[in-house]
Amino acid sequence: MEIQGVGIVGAGTMGNGIAHLFARSGYRVVLCDVEQRFLDRALDTIGKNLDREVAKNKITVDDKTGALKRIEPVLDRSKLAACDFVVEAATEKFEIKAEILRDLDRLCRPEIILASNTSSISITRLAALTKRPDKVIGMHFFNPVPVMKLVEVIRGLATTNETYQAVRDLAAKLDKTPVEVNDAPGFVSNRVLMPLLNEAMYAVMEGVATAEAVDEVFKLGMAHPMGPLTLADFIGLDVCLDIMRVLQDGFGDPKYRPCPLLIKMVDAGWLGRKSGRGFYKY
Repeated sequence: MEIQGVGIVGAGTMGNGIAHLFARSGYRVVLCDVEQRFLDRALDTIGKNLDREVAKNKITVDDKTGALKRIEPVLDRSKLAACDFVVEAATEKFEIKAEILRDLDRLCRPEIILASNTSSISITRLAALTKRPDKVIGMHFFNPVPVMKLVEVIRGLATTNETYQAVRDLAAKLDKTPVEVNDAPGFVSNRVLMPLLNEAMYAVMEGVATAEAVDEVFKLGMAHPMGPLTLADFIGLDVCLDIMRVLQDGFGDPKYRPCPLLIKMVDAGWLGRKSGRGFYKY
């Protein structure tokens, strides 16, 4: 089946980036969220990011106009029923994703693939909530979505080769590089990355070094484009905490215990760049 219309549930940082990518690539996009203000903010962000691409001569003004016209913002999830492919890009909490996937399973045609942009939650567990576990897959994009080349494509236990091939081919059409990963807590990216960020937080909490010093060590000594604490602020400290808890629950290993400083900062509402304060002020 040819994919022409794509549904995206969640218009936050990842959802609007995924909508931007699909619309720029010529697909019709139905972007769904629970409040109009989230959709308005997403369209404003997409417009500004497309303007940056125009300024860099990556696309034309007409390309930008066409991309925006292809995005239909909706509050009614039933509008996704006509889509040929749907990506769930909601908050990194199992209960929220579970409710969405159950509803999408009810709304969408039986042959439609349901993809989750989860960065850590079990695809097998999410798929089991539907009547189409063979057509549920992880499609983990990276932020900023229009720029980053990688897509982790995660097979659940029941995901078929046909579903995997369709999503791999779709990622390639989006000019992304799909990498196949089997289902495990955190997959590859966050299983390796999040403990690194968490340990950097411990170094700050224990007074080993300031956040600035930790980041400088990684930028100058390991050639990282940004330090781990800047990256944590960019990702969102609440997201980092959610993923560490998925790792801790999934593996039952104390090495995945979230740093107490991370928990305290999230409790304070210091979520990083998006809230104006994290390890740095913005």
